[in-house]
Amino acid sequence: MANHYTDDFKIQIWAAADKLRGNMDASEYKHVVLGLIFLKYISDKFEDRYRELLAEGEGFEEDKDEYTMEGIFYVPEKARWDFLQDNALSPEIGRLVDDAMIAIEAENKKLKGVLPKNYARPELEKRRLGEVINLFSNLKMHGQDEQDMLGRVYEYCLTMFAEQEGRRGGEFFTPACIVQTLVEVLKPYKGRVYDPACGSGGMFVQSAKFIQAHSGDLKNISVYGQESNPTTWKMCMMNLAIRGIEVDLGQFNADTFTNDQHKQLKADFVLANPPFNMDWPVERVKDDPRWAYGTPPGANANYAWMQHMIHHLAPNGKLGLVLANGSLASQAGGEGKIRQTILEADLVECIVAMPSQLFYTTQIPVCLWFISRNKKRKGQTLFIDARNMGELVTRKLRELSEDDIRKIAETVEAWQNDEGYEDSAGFCKVADIDEIKKNDYILTPGRYVGLEEEEEDAEAFEDKMKRLTGELGELFNEGDTLQEEVKKQLKSIGWNIEKQ
Repeated sequence: MANHYTDDFKIQIWAAADKLRGNMDASEYKHVVLGLIFLKYISDKFEDRYRELLAEGEGFEEDKDEYTMEGIFYVPEKARWDFLQDNALSPEIGRLVDDAMIAIEAENKKLKGVLPKNYARPELEKRRLGEVINLFSNLKMHGQDEQDMLGRVYEYCLTMFAEQEGRRGGEFFTPACIVQTLVEVLKPYKGRVYDPACGSGGMFVQSAKFIQAHSGDLKNISVYGQESNPTTWKMCMMNLAIRGIEVDLGQFNADTFTNDQHKQLKADFVLANPPFNMDWPVERVKDDPRWAYGTPPGANANYAWMQHMIHHLAPNGKLGLVLANGSLASQAGGEGKIRQTILEADLVECIVAMPSQLFYTTQIPVCLWFISRNKKRKGQTLFIDARNMGELVTRKLRELSEDDIRKIAETVEAWQNDEGYEDSAGFCKVADIDEIKKNDYILTPGRYVGLEEEEEDAEAFEDKMKRLTGELGELFNEGDTLQEEVKKQLKSIGWNIEKQ
């Protein structure tokens, strides 16, 4: 299916889904919308296999094993989309959708306790629910590009919910351009991929996209994650199921620090965007072996997250981590000493300062830490200042372009492989541990890369002033014209503007 069609359709879906909101806020009705997308997807997959079995004429079309062996969820008769569509205009449609979710969970152990069952609630207008079901019915969520198509619809809705929820949206959503940057630098082609604060699974989705874009095989990666928020944990399970990504999210949602669901895991790649600057229960795990570089302060979990991830790295493992910029220079609660110890262990491979306004949820500037158990360039750290990259896509939101992401990734790769890398004033600089020590182990890239060299201005002062005053005069004239037009329009509806 053509991408432009999917782009148009995902906007239609959002417009229809937005009608469902009623008295619910975004944090509640996102589960209604995302649950319907998931239900439509698994029903379409089931129907395809059902018709194949029917055509074979062996009578196995209701044999659950014939579906599960193909990696397809078994959908009971009254949970199938055709049944729901036939009853879309019924006042009982909310209860029927809830019953469908319950029946699917009963037949598929992987989905037990995962699907939303809140469609019968009074706040959800049943007529509009039926309209959305009918709209979804016009999109067949399968075919050659089924996972990409539905995945992009799902991802679009996640983006829109994050925008509506504001700060709370950050609990489940990391902007795609940040995730893409982590993935393009780390290149997780194969091995164990881990995210201890996985939200809705964006790190895993982008890793899968990267592998597919480079003609790799998803069977070559194993995915592990953990999430403390129960509704976000469920959302992640659905998101990854739609993508066909097998994942181990632990037995249930749980706090990563106090109930590590993957204690024995040694990952080849760790990618994460944990909550910034949060309190954490240090007293409950104070003597844990994870704090090999120093016990982090209870008032800020930044270095607890970092050390948890380092602890879970394999001998050649690599880590990409999003943190607030304060992590680069903080001395509070012994953080400076922890940072020094990690640097002296030669683990920090690269630091990237990111532009502001990348998140819906916070204006706090962020950075990317790239850590490696076995660095290619021993004793060195690459600093990249990307603060001037990206473009505003709304008044409040900035995004990195594909070219921006490629430039960062290619810079790291050129340096790692000693293939034509050169320091670039204002953008990138390599520093050894002695230089970092002279800067008190502070890792703010601006300290190292310096200022970009300005191009020499060859225009004579007299010529420049003549040109600039001429341009200013044109702007004044344009302003006078617009002012007169505004007065004219106001006068036409009976209002005059008098000079004060």
